Amino acid sequence: MKLLKDKNILVMGVANKWSIAWAIAEQMYQAGAKITFSYFGDRSLRSLEKLTEDMKDVTFVECDVTEDKNIENTFAYLKEKFGVIHGVAHCIAHSKSDELKGKFYDTSREGYAMSHDVSVYSLIAVTKYARPLMTEGGVIITLTYYGGEKVIANYNVMGVAKAALDSSVKYLAFDLGKENIRVNAISAGPIRTLAGKGISNFDQMLKAFETKSPMGRLVDPVEVGKTALFLMSDLSSGITGEIIHVDCGYNIIGM
Repeated sequence: MKLLKDKNILVMGVANKWSIAWAIAEQMYQAGAKITFSYFGDRSLRSLEKLTEDMKDVTFVECDVTEDKNIENTFAYLKEKFGVIHGVAHCIAHSKSDELKGKFYDTSREGYAMSHDVSVYSLIAVTKYARPLMTEGGVIITLTYYGGEKVIANYNVMGVAKAALDSSVKYLAFDLGKENIRVNAISAGPIRTLAGKGISNFDQMLKAFETKSPMGRLVDPVEVGKTALFLMSDLSSGITGEIIHVDCGYNIIGM
């Protein structure tokens, strides 16, 4: 059974084949979804075109999430092409690498604003423009991290941004629930992605995670993709406003 047969899904934030967003896109494509990938710049487009060589009927649309007009244009294009969309996988976050080391109190005003604009406000803005196209109901998912719940050394401003993202998921879920639009987040354990490598002492973080997690291993991106598929499908029809941990149980550990 194809869980997402003929569903129009927008996937935002694929950087390369190691991206969690790519694992999500693959699972949804295999489940029958018609995938649209957003990109930012020619380099991003070329990378996506190479990644999707074996996929059929995929669509590409440029989207700069720091510009409201650009987001509006993105969804205007999707409305013209598809008329309706059924889901958005928001996998976008960014911070300057200098902010991901040292003391949190040294966070710059510019770095704080930028990380929240790209990593948090973009979800709100994307939801605003996606909503009118979800005339048959819909699902919006985003990626968060345990550093928004507890202190993770060197995660700094991104931890605070993820906390704001977690709260935004709940408020958006409240706003959209009666329109049959569900909003959820996946909190994945640390994975060797381009974003993860920007965190100071990331290798030590991975080793500590592997040692302490109840399952004694790291998370596979495919596992995150499968959870995203579950959330995007009718199998999770009663779930909204949730943050689901896919972290081999790490979040349950006290000491």
